[in-house]
Formats: sequence, structure tokens, C-alpha cells
Amino acid sequence: MKREHIEEMKRRGRNIVLSIAYDGTGYHGFQRQNNAVAVQNVLEEKLSQLFGETVELAAAGRTDTGVHALEQVVNFFTSGKIPTDKIPYAANSLLPKDIIVTNAWEADMNFSARHSAKAKTYLYKIQCGKFPNPFLRNYTWYVRENLNLEIIEEALELLEGVHDFSSFRAAGGAPMSPVREIYETSLKVKDDILEISFYGNGFLYHMVRNMIGTLVTLGSGRMNLTKFKEIFDAKDRTLASPTAPPGGLYLLKVEY
Repeated sequence: MKREHIEEMKRRGRNIVLSIAYDGTGYHGFQRQNNAVAVQNVLEEKLSQLFGETVELAAAGRTDTGVHALEQVVNFFTSGKIPTDKIPYAANSLLPKDIIVTNAWEADMNFSARHSAKAKTYLYKIQCGKFPNPFLRNYTWYVRENLNLEIIEEALELLEGVHDFSSFRAAGGAPMSPVREIYETSLKVKDDILEISFYGNGFLYHMVRNMIGTLVTLGSGRMNLTKFKEIFDAKDRTLASPTAPPGGLYLLKVEY
């Protein structure tokens, strides 16, 4: 949204913030598309219908095709009078069942879901075992190999802190510094599902999925820890593993 358009929208008087959960399987990512259906297209259409005026959203993150969110955050300006505690119920009555508004509140006029965000947490789920579970095919990455969890945990520790993440940055993202800080990582196993989370101040285009792809190569024994560190330090995306599939990735939380 152009700056002059933002100022025009602000004159509506209210800045509404929503928490959104969605199953990204059937959508071409979050960001509005002209020739495909994205989550933003659906949200803006239904919220415009609800508030009786054109709604334009700003979002904390632009998740890709097939990526899910447990807590995406968006904001928009409106002159509508619907109380915030009623908005989730009213919006959910119009939205499809794979997009749900979980909370709504009113912020000051300078709040931006995108620019005010201080940290995000992403979660990636990997299904391990002899055979894949067909009911999880859109929500995990199935890996047949037995993964070495100890070496993956060692690699996760290397990723924590302030680093140049160029080796895990995909082409096509917005031009910006590749330096990010990952505050904390974690690895948990729940019923043959490996859950790896990253909590940091920001993430580059495909950064999490590229890290996961390389971590799986490491855990499967096709790479050792020394090689993983060399790839990380090289700041060269061509040396890292292929990008992990989108279905296992979730935007878990946004902090302000």
C-alpha cells in the first residue's frame, strides 16, 4: 500500500488487528494474487462485505503456497462500528472453513502488522517412519530415513545467534540484508512427528525451508556437521540442500 493511500485509509478512524489461522493447502500463499486465489484475496473480499467498504490488509508475513499459519497477524483501517469482540464471530460466518479469525483488537493508528513485528516463530513438521500417513500429506514432510536427532540438534545450535543467512536465502525475495538473529531453536518428537521450531527477529525468503532441507540431509547421514558448517559459513545458496516442501511449515506466532 502506497504511503499516501495509507494516510487516506487512516482517516477512517479505526485500526483493527486480527489474528488469523489458516490451512494453506488450497491457496497460492497469503499475499494477494491477480490470477490465483490467495488467503489475502479471500480475507479482503469477506471483510469488505462485512464492513461495507473496501478493506486492504497489511500482514506480518507472506507465507508461500501450501504453507499454513496458526497465528498470522493482519491489520486494516475501517470506519465500521462493529465491536472488536464481535468481529471474529461475524467474519467466521462468512469465511471458508480453512480460514479462521481467532482474535481481534483495536490498535493505535501507527501500528502495522508488518512493520511493528519484533519477532516470529516458525514451526516445521517432519513425518518419519516406514510408511507415510496419508492424512498428514499436506501438513508434514514425509522422510523415510531414520534421522540422527543429536546431530540435527548440534546444527540447530550453530544457527542460533546473529548470522549472515545467505546460504539459506532463496532467489526472488525482496532485496534486504541477509543478516538475521535466531534467538532460539528447538527439536521435539511427538508420535513419529519431528517438530523443529525457529524463533527469531526475522526470516528471509524460503529461509526456514532451506535450513530444514539441509538439516534433513545432515540427519540422514548424507552430510557431516563439518560440511554443514562449511555450507553455512560459505554464504552460498548453491551449496545447501534443496528446499523442503511447503506443507510442513507453519507460521506459529508473531510478537510485537
